[in-house]
Amino acid sequence: MRRRLAEGLAVLLSVASLGAGAASGPSSLEAAKVTQPLVNQTSGHKRKTNSPKSKAYQVGTASWYGEYFQGKTTASGEPFDMRDFTAAHPSLPLGSFVKVTNLRNGKAVVVRVNDRGPVVDGRIIDVSYNAARALGFKERGVQKVRLDLYQPTDMALLQPVAKLN
Repeated sequence: MRRRLAEGLAVLLSVASLGAGAASGPSSLEAAKVTQPLVNQTSGHKRKTNSPKSKAYQVGTASWYGEYFQGKTTASGEPFDMRDFTAAHPSLPLGSFVKVTNLRNGKAVVVRVNDRGPVVDGRIIDVSYNAARALGFKERGVQKVRLDLYQPTDMALLQPVAKLN
């Protein structure tokens, strides 16, 4: 039941955030961490990520991890669950939310960073098995993706609702 609810919320949030996330920008803390301009993949123009109006993101290769790591402790201290929409990133704060978009097919999901990695050079993120499945690259193993950072206010739908007595 809990897994089904989490998957439903992740799908709902992914759909709802496709348009809503474009209006928000990174926090000043996140923007300060990015010191070099990133290339906008659609136009080829450089854009500065420390501007309050721009959105910090990365483009690169993603991979996925699954059953071998199932139940093992992540960097956040929680057990890895390959059915959750989670990811490993080398530098984003644990607990951060990131929209991952598969640049090959346009599919996107929102994942929570709860681990460190990837350990393979040239990869920017490792996503869980279910996230890779939703993104449509589970069979391929790796895929070129875009990462968009999300503010906690964008993730309000994931907050638990208080129980009524």
